[in-house]
Amino acid sequence: MSRLVVKVGGAVAGASVAQLLELASGNELCVVHGAGPQISAEMERAGIEVQRVRGLRVTTPEVLEIVRSSFRRVNASLCTAIGERAIGFIGDEIGFEAASWAPDLGLVGEADPQELPAVQRALGEGKIAVVAPLAVDADRPGVVLNVNADDAAAAIAVGMQAERLLFLTDVEGFMLGGDVVESLDVPTAERLSGGSSLDPTILPKLDAAIKAARFGVPAFIGRTKVEPVEQAAAVPLRRVSTG
Repeated sequence: MSRLVVKVGGAVAGASVAQLLELASGNELCVVHGAGPQISAEMERAGIEVQRVRGLRVTTPEVLEIVRSSFRRVNASLCTAIGERAIGFIGDEIGFEAASWAPDLGLVGEADPQELPAVQRALGEGKIAVVAPLAVDADRPGVVLNVNADDAAAAIAVGMQAERLLFLTDVEGFMLGGDVVESLDVPTAERLSGGSSLDPTILPKLDAAIKAARFGVPAFIGRTKVEPVEQAAAVPLRRVSTG
């Protein structure tokens, strides 16, 4: 039985259920979801401008409350759609940790690879774990951070030693010159990520795939495979004791 981590965006979460159930047949499955469109819609209703830096949402304390409520709704809706095997988790409530990324992003964190005992138990019981990527600030107890779902999925995939990390998207794969790229090695992916020609919205997904591949987990953006390095780096595993 393989262990898979799948990231689904808020825009495709509902439409991904059939594919998720197919992947869960004969596999352990952890689903990490976003809620981008839902958060943006709620911010617009509240009269709050959406700001992004390198494709990441700037998160103030006011925005964080919207992020949490949107994650809860998407998490509950996705669990309902998957059915009785699904069990939902909000990351900060099960000890998921992250480090504050940059001052200009506000309450946004970057996650290190880590085990999540609550998720491990759920998988061991044959459940489909559905995780919303809020995290506890590893350096400031009591502070909660918004973690990009792509980055969270990579950290969880590496920490739980998944066989594959899959990004389900509404596009066929990583595009260059109008064509889908079938595979990328890590140096090529890093060079593309550091360039200025890519749509900023693809950067979090590409960076997360690179993170997973560096530690030996093959990552697929649609049908584009980011090849794992042959001699993977040692995993700097963050041990989570709660949950």
